[in-house]
Amino acid sequence: MEQLGINLSFLVAQIINFILLLLILRAVAYKPLLGMLEQRRQRIAKALEDARQAEEARANADRDYQKRMDEARLEAQRIIAEANQRAEQAASGILAKAQEEAQRLIEQAREEAELERNRILAELRTQVASLAIAAANKVISESLDEQRQRRLIQEFFSGVRAGRIQLAEDSDLPRGAAAVVTSALPLTEEEQAQIRGDLAQRTGATQVQFRVDPSILGGLVIRIGDKIVDSSVAGRMEAMRQSIR
Repeated sequence: MEQLGINLSFLVAQIINFILLLLILRAVAYKPLLGMLEQRRQRIAKALEDARQAEEARANADRDYQKRMDEARLEAQRIIAEANQRAEQAASGILAKAQEEAQRLIEQAREEAELERNRILAELRTQVASLAIAAANKVISESLDEQRQRRLIQEFFSGVRAGRIQLAEDSDLPRGAAAVVTSALPLTEEEQAQIRGDLAQRTGATQVQFRVDPSILGGLVIRIGDKIVDSSVAGRMEAMRQSIR
């Protein structure tokens, strides 16, 4: 070594110093550095894990959000469909009620029109009947001469004798009461005597008063008490007019 110019003792001392330096560095610097590196690695790993978990949480949140949105969309569609259905049902109900009300109004109008028609027809029928009877009264009054008047009186008492005209039974005349006989023209004494006899025989009337009223047109009107037997032409025409109403 000395021939090579190397001091062996110095070399050994340097090697020992180097080893000691390594040991010191290892004890003082390397282990703390390794610890720091390990801590940093763990922090990085933890950060990566946290990032992964955060990403997973975000993905889960996105899925949950999408799920909720889908559910909300379906619920909104269901509500809209239900609202449309209810609106259609309500519209159908309103339409049905409107149609029912319209039908009711039509029926009411038809009934009112029918009643009005019947009323008008009844008025027309009454007016026509009144006009016809008035015309008939005029014709009859013009055609009933004295001879026909006498014939009507004789037909009245012929009907009484034949039973076609009832004085006491059908009319329930009070027997023995005073009688008032009305004719369209004055009766002869013979006719008055005949009437007195028939009334006395059939009703027991003892007092008979004779009156003249041209408005009865013809025939006789006999009043006994509060009972009236009307066989006049005017009475028959009035009965006909009443039956036409």
